Amino acid sequence: MLVGYRLEGRVARLTLDSPHNHNALSTALVEQLHRGVDDAVAAGARVVVLGHTGPTFCAGADLGEAAGRDPGDVAVARAREMTRLLRVILEAPVPVIAAVDGHVRAGGMGLIGACDIAVAGRASTFALTEARIGVAPSIISLTLLPKMTARAAGRYFLTGEKFGAQRAAEIGLISIAAEDVETEVAGLTADIAKASPQGLAASKALTTAPILAGFDARAEQLTTQSADLFGSAEAREGMLAFLQKRSPDWV
Repeated sequence: MLVGYRLEGRVARLTLDSPHNHNALSTALVEQLHRGVDDAVAAGARVVVLGHTGPTFCAGADLGEAAGRDPGDVAVARAREMTRLLRVILEAPVPVIAAVDGHVRAGGMGLIGACDIAVAGRASTFALTEARIGVAPSIISLTLLPKMTARAAGRYFLTGEKFGAQRAAEIGLISIAAEDVETEVAGLTADIAKASPQGLAASKALTTAPILAGFDARAEQLTTQSADLFGSAEAREGMLAFLQKRSPDWV
């Protein structure tokens, strides 16, 4: 299993557990995470906590999984998988809390953007590195742009630079930069558990409706953009350079 699941009273804990590839978003991991959210809701959980094993919360797409396949086809499949997963998190009738105590890159940032609350340890780091391999944060922009300040998005979408938890809190990417992630999450789940299921669902829907409207308006266009970028010569060179741990030779 790549995603652990356990139910503790009214709290469902989903744990990204693929540390060998930095919890990269492979097809199998995405499917298991999707199923875990569904299972938590079906079991009557009042809140879902999304955590991780290893020093990385999520490194983004599993580039190695695309080897030997048409990049455009892979990009379309991945974009649709990611869209469905982010929708599942947004449309779940219970809050989802990201519990981050490590590094977050690329698609992992989109997961955090989809969560209702994000808590990160002060040693955590964040980066949107897509432009460095010749692509763009297409689908995940649907959850990131509504959360990050416009100035911050304009900077970090372009530079790919790393920033820390305190900065992530200042720009709206996360809710809390915490000294102790588990203590902070325990307090949040205790408060959420006091709410009624109906109250939680209706209150969450108020905050996610504008984001979901963006999905309806732009997801298909961004899927096409993602396919075009991933199928380009620049992206092929960028991904190959990344896998070979060398600098890309851009066209």
